[in-house]
Amino acid sequence: MIQRPYFETIAKRIEEPRKFIQIIEGPRQVGKSTLIKQVLKGISIHWVHFSADNVPATRSAWISDCWSTARNKLQMEKLPELLLVIDEVQKLLNWGEVVKKEWDDDTFNDVPIKVVLLGSSRVRLEKGLSESLKGRYETIKMPNWSFAEMQEGFGMSIDEYIYFGAYPGATDLRHDLDRWQEYISSSIVDATINNDILMDTPIAKPALLRQTFELSSAYSGQEVSLTKMIGQLQDAGNTTTLAHYLDLLNQSGMVCGLSKYAVDKARRRNSIPKYQVYNNALMSLYCEHDFEAARANHKLWGRLFESAVGAHIMNCAYTGRFKVYYWRDGKDEVDFVLVKETKVVAIEVKSNHEKDTSGLHTFQDLFHPYRSVLVGEEGIPIETFLKSDLKELFA
Repeated sequence: MIQRPYFETIAKRIEEPRKFIQIIEGPRQVGKSTLIKQVLKGISIHWVHFSADNVPATRSAWISDCWSTARNKLQMEKLPELLLVIDEVQKLLNWGEVVKKEWDDDTFNDVPIKVVLLGSSRVRLEKGLSESLKGRYETIKMPNWSFAEMQEGFGMSIDEYIYFGAYPGATDLRHDLDRWQEYISSSIVDATINNDILMDTPIAKPALLRQTFELSSAYSGQEVSLTKMIGQLQDAGNTTTLAHYLDLLNQSGMVCGLSKYAVDKARRRNSIPKYQVYNNALMSLYCEHDFEAARANHKLWGRLFESAVGAHIMNCAYTGRFKVYYWRDGKDEVDFVLVKETKVVAIEVKSNHEKDTSGLHTFQDLFHPYRSVLVGEEGIPIETFLKSDLKELFA
């Protein structure tokens, strides 16, 4: 079984002296639960593992029961320390308050129980963390799988990665498009919207949230104003509502709306969004062409090509702590602008049938970026770019 690079980070932090609760977060189906099981098999410290999967949401006291079991094991077996792991903790109401109480009790009484919490809902996890556990935790962020991981683990080609994206659970289904689409729709889209967003967030128009996701995913790599989006939605709201829904989808690791790069921050906020999925499977799900037909359609493949690059950038930004924008001035454009502190990196994407790079040259003249990168036939091969750690662009 393939071992994701976050294995070493998790194992190292578990072996460190007790100081912080470790939170493993990331979107659905990226292997958080699988990875923690791999880690538990390889560490020397004794541990207990619980999952809140089938626990009613109102039973937040269940967390205290898990903690009590851990304390009893520690005492009865006279262990020097113990690791408590709770999976899907965000499903329980007021989980943050309960965890805070139990953690603080152990800290006060010098009880050597270390804690790892996992959750599939970034929205619900981060809400509990921000409300209750400030100063008591640190996060280990797990993004979607990279091309290198999918190639090594599943023999996926670059073209397959561009079209089918990076959900490991769906890779064996890619030769049966109907089954693949059903898996992505039910296990990723429905689970995220219904269980992660609607379960804990007041949404006035759930159908509009779903339509916003479908349309923004289909438009991945394109700039579309929220006003124009409203005109294409059946259950239209206002632009403020759509912006809020898009923010929730971004927090869930599904799709985001990139702002236009500008020195003036107010102009960034008011710009037309450029939509970008975090996993290209979400764009292909709403594509009317199958894999072979999409490859034969130069315009569509160019969009999928750019979206795959954008997905890699967004997942690197999630763990690498840099911001992502796009830039356009008339006919001149740059597909992605990465910003970390004072350093700016411009990235232009050109699939095989595209040649014009005048926008990149104009951007260089105007903003003097720290680095400029061309991805495609006449620049860095996409296979190389999708295997790279983009934090190195700022080095």
